[in-house]
Amino acid sequence: MSTMNWKRRFTLCECAVMVLLLGHMTSALEVPLDSKVLEGLPQPPTITHQSPKDYIIDPRENIVIHCEAKGNPHPSFSWTRNGTHFDVEKDHKVITRSNSGTLVIDISEEKAEAYEGVYQCMARNEHGTAVSNNIVIRQSKSPLWSKERNEPITVQVGVSLILHCRPPAGLPPPIIFWMDNNFQRLPQNSRVSQALNGDLYFSNVLAEDTRNDYICYARFPHTQTIQQKQPITVNVLNDRPAGERKPSFMYPSGDSSTVSVLRGETLELECFADGLPTPEISWTKANGDLPNDRFSFHNFQKTLKITEVMEADGGDYHCLARNRLGNAQHIITVVVKAAPFWISAPRNLVLAPKEMGMLICHVGGNPKPTITWLVNGVPIENSHKDPSRKIEDNTIILSDVQTGSSAVYQCNASNEFGYLLANAFVNVLAEPPRVLTPPNYVYQVISNRQAMLDCASFGSPIPKITWFKDGQTAIVNGDSYILHENGTLQINVAQPLNSGKYTCVATNSLGNRENHVYLEVKEPTRILKQPEYKKVQRSSKAVFECKVKHDPTLIPTMTWLKDNGELPDDERFVVDSDSLTINDVTQEDEGTYTCIMNTTLDQDSASATLTVVEATAAPPIIYERPDPPRDLELTDQKERSVQLTWTPGDEHNSPVQSFLIQYEDSLHEQDVWNNMTEVPGTSTTAHLDLSPYVYYSFRVLALNDVGLSEASIPSNQYRTNPASPDENPSDVEGTGTEPDNMVISWNEMTGLQSNGPGLQYKVSWRQKDTDEDWMSIIVANVSEYVVTGTPTFVPYEVTVQAINDYGSGPKPEVVLGYSGEDRPTMAPESVKVLVQNSTVAEVHWEPIPPSTVKGKMLGYKVSYWKEKSLQKEDSKPEKPQELTFSGNETEGRLPDLQPYSQYSINVRAFNGKGDGPPSTNQKFETPEGVPGPPTFLRITNPNLESFTVEWGPPVDDNGRITGYILKYQPINNTEELKEMTLLANETSVILENLKYSTRYKFYLNAMTIKGSGPIVTTAITIMDEALIRQPAVEAGKGTESPSHPISPVTQSVQPPFYKARPVGPVFGSVNFSLEEDHAILNWEYTGDENNVYVEYMLDNSKEAWKREAVNGSRTYQLKSLKAGMTYRVRVVAKDHGDATVHSTEELLIAVPAMTSRQVDIATQGWFIGLMCAIALLILVLLIVCFIKRNKGGKYPVKEKEEAHQDPEIQPMKEDDGTFGEYSDTEDHKPLKGSRTPSNGTVKKDDSDDSLVDYGEGGDGQFNEDGSFIGQYSGKKEKDTAEGNESSEAPSPVNAMNSFV
Repeated sequence: MSTMNWKRRFTLCECAVMVLLLGHMTSALEVPLDSKVLEGLPQPPTITHQSPKDYIIDPRENIVIHCEAKGNPHPSFSWTRNGTHFDVEKDHKVITRSNSGTLVIDISEEKAEAYEGVYQCMARNEHGTAVSNNIVIRQSKSPLWSKERNEPITVQVGVSLILHCRPPAGLPPPIIFWMDNNFQRLPQNSRVSQALNGDLYFSNVLAEDTRNDYICYARFPHTQTIQQKQPITVNVLNDRPAGERKPSFMYPSGDSSTVSVLRGETLELECFADGLPTPEISWTKANGDLPNDRFSFHNFQKTLKITEVMEADGGDYHCLARNRLGNAQHIITVVVKAAPFWISAPRNLVLAPKEMGMLICHVGGNPKPTITWLVNGVPIENSHKDPSRKIEDNTIILSDVQTGSSAVYQCNASNEFGYLLANAFVNVLAEPPRVLTPPNYVYQVISNRQAMLDCASFGSPIPKITWFKDGQTAIVNGDSYILHENGTLQINVAQPLNSGKYTCVATNSLGNRENHVYLEVKEPTRILKQPEYKKVQRSSKAVFECKVKHDPTLIPTMTWLKDNGELPDDERFVVDSDSLTINDVTQEDEGTYTCIMNTTLDQDSASATLTVVEATAAPPIIYERPDPPRDLELTDQKERSVQLTWTPGDEHNSPVQSFLIQYEDSLHEQDVWNNMTEVPGTSTTAHLDLSPYVYYSFRVLALNDVGLSEASIPSNQYRTNPASPDENPSDVEGTGTEPDNMVISWNEMTGLQSNGPGLQYKVSWRQKDTDEDWMSIIVANVSEYVVTGTPTFVPYEVTVQAINDYGSGPKPEVVLGYSGEDRPTMAPESVKVLVQNSTVAEVHWEPIPPSTVKGKMLGYKVSYWKEKSLQKEDSKPEKPQELTFSGNETEGRLPDLQPYSQYSINVRAFNGKGDGPPSTNQKFETPEGVPGPPTFLRITNPNLESFTVEWGPPVDDNGRITGYILKYQPINNTEELKEMTLLANETSVILENLKYSTRYKFYLNAMTIKGSGPIVTTAITIMDEALIRQPAVEAGKGTESPSHPISPVTQSVQPPFYKARPVGPVFGSVNFSLEEDHAILNWEYTGDENNVYVEYMLDNSKEAWKREAVNGSRTYQLKSLKAGMTYRVRVVAKDHGDATVHSTEELLIAVPAMTSRQVDIATQGWFIGLMCAIALLILVLLIVCFIKRNKGGKYPVKEKEEAHQDPEIQPMKEDDGTFGEYSDTEDHKPLKGSRTPSNGTVKKDDSDDSLVDYGEGGDGQFNEDGSFIGQYSGKKEKDTAEGNESSEAPSPVNAMNSFV
């Protein structure tokens, strides 16, 4: 900026200039330190390191006073001491470090006190002088305690006590603590505690406080020495103990006190109270709260500490001491003062010649600091006058600077509490731009993170930085980019589309310089399948999976940790690329395992716990739907595509087959999720093509064999930028609804197709094959436009193009449309009819001219109708029939006409609008044709040798009937067919001399001059009179004599033969038999019908008959009957119309309740043989007994029988061959025929033989009906029950009883 412009603006508005200069100053750059850049580039000195203002030294070590500075040329150094020049070269104990101003003073042979004082360093070169702070050097001191004699202190129990420490003043102040003779710290609590000055306060003393070694210690940190006070003895008496009392303050004294503190320092307030019981201390601040995060309580609530004190911390603080007898309060007023502090320190300026600048020294303090300026270390008022320099309080304004006016300015701000000193140089340079960032530097950053591209530059005037991407338009500040004042380009959220080449250009009035850097946006490292919690059995195997996705250009490193430490050095731990396997698991392997995937740019980690349990049975595998995917992330974000990645959820033992990706467009259809694409179950990423102007959110669902998971949490919203439409409306049509209009219609586009706001349609049309210009109109929110005033049915070229606020869609396709139609205006001419035969005619006509069609010609309609029959005088006109002939046909055939009839006909053209006028009605006649079949043919008055044949005239005579032809012959006979020609007015004839017991068939047809018509037929059997009069049996009825024994005759129109049904019954006898689970029916049938069925229903039931087809058989098994039910059954024959024509009489069939499956054992051969063997054995035994009896002598049988009274003998039953009564229960009842005592018990020795005695086992066996089926192996010998032997042979009856 020129001097003229500067002066003019300063004059107009000094405030505006100040703001402008402040902005310029803020953007000023310091001269860089790079040696390559510094080469030939001047810079005034700058102090880079100096010792603290208050420098306490250790007298045992050398004194080192730091002073480092930079500049070009490198500065030289000098020192002052106590305000006068300090000639370091004359003092051999003082050494200056090379290329530095730092002093090293050897005090090994000198006392440190000799070098105490105030030092100041000055660094100067040809462009100015910088000065350091005043550095006060003081020696640390640790003085001894003054000698004193401490008298023992005697107090009563319960009184308060203060033990004073009074440590010696040291430099810096010592740290105080109380200990005993054993160097053990004295215990402190809410009753006994130490003050900041070292005194020990007792709120009340106890007897245990008696001791003689209360010792106060002082530790001096610099010299690391400890000094102790003489021990203090305290004796506590209990002869006059103090009573309870409310609190009062021992320190501070009185009701209030004042404390001053400097801003930024730490404030410590304390109060100690006596009282019994021991008081509790609490703090509050009047008119406000204690400062959050900066206050704390110490020393059992007796000390309030506030760090980094601010002006707002001033005020009254209340210390409250409370016990159960009352309370006491002390108010401490805190006054906050402030040494000078920087609000804004002056900054270095690099100015080009003729430029302006400003140095501001903005400080705060209480009281307000005094500001003085120096230039090159000299008070500015004592320096040479510079017209370009103006001082206004804390600001120096420089204008129209000149080459060679470089200098270092010092700002000194001071008050009673301290001072601040700052150096700021003004360097006047004329330098073209230099870019300091290395060329072709490659920045790598992870997607969705911040990217910072540096363009460090230097130049005077200050260069302006401009950024370009891929050599295109300059990058400007916006949502995606931030341009910092130092030239750095910030990309808030780096996306793959941000990758590429970036060029920064530094420009000033002396030239420009550019530099290229490259940005590579990498995909983040993500663990797709995290290790999962494992509970495994001891000695089994544990596998932790850790599948990771990372950018393919980055080198990954997988690390596994156990409990945040390294894995055990054990070969059982096997680390693969994406898993950790632990073989032969032990109890020591329990813990948390973490997989960490590192790349050079980022990392991801996941953990899982391993639990080891004892071996148990494996639980059943449970299959469930998968858990929803998680951690959805959008990467590789571009204008029309994005890459979606996710982490699969738990599969629940059923592998995921596929992932379904859905999207929501919250801009056009909020809360509506649409299917977008589907990827295999092994994928965790999907590349999605996007449409412009859509607010996308995505979600993923997983599918396995069990079903579809719940939807994942939606991804972050991804908004695509608007663009011009990619397509035009579909299904464009141009059709007329009226003769003078054309409706142009289309399908409206969806919000997803619009690509941007402001969707409209440009509708254009023009008449085809003309020189007319296109006519257009723009409409919105409609799907049709009506063009009026058009000629009737003319072709138009039509287009519909989509447009929005960002442009037009592609060139639309031209569609052919037509204006509206009108009805044809002319009827066809020259209509002629050519009759082909009695049922067919042809019609011909001339087409109407195209100009009269008035639309799209669809064809012609021919209407014709029968006016009357030429045979029947009373016939009426029939309803017209209509035939349609498409296109431009000019002839057609009229089928299915009635012979011998008069017809009328007309023709009319039609189009899409409707029918035109009809032509004049034309009449034509059809010739005669063959007649239809007679209406009926039946046999009446039959006897042994003749009967009458009757018939009815045809319904459709189709001309004049000239007669009938009747033919007949016996069936299944070789006799010649007999024929009779009958007159047209005859309707019956008597036939005689026919053979009885012979079946005849008859054929009859009518005739016209055109020939014979279709034949009808019938058949009849000539039988004996007894057979003829035999009553017919109809289904469901008893025997009943019909009026005549003739079956009804039914004709069927099946050219060339029409059959009549036979006369007389066709079913013979019907028999049935019942088997185990079905009934078998047999019958005789002589009829012609093939539709024969067995019908059945429950007796006394109102349900419909059920039927089963027999397929021409004369025998049928009926299996659908239920046991214990009675059925009505019949056999019927039906015609093709499903009408019953013949039926048997009904049968009643009773099905038994249960058919026994048991075998009659009495008829079984094996049982008969067994019984014979038993009988033979009994006979042999009887003979043996008889012989033995004869050998043993005689005895009175009758008396013996009376004495024993044998029970009733149970004979064998004759009906079923089983034994008499027998009980097989296990209640120890005696067998029938055994001797039973009167008390009802059975004694083993008293019983005779039983069947058990003859079995191989102990149990007899019986079949289902109680028959005995055991086997016998011989009779056991039995001893005599009484003990005295008898020669009496066993009775045969007893022997039989033993079997029963």
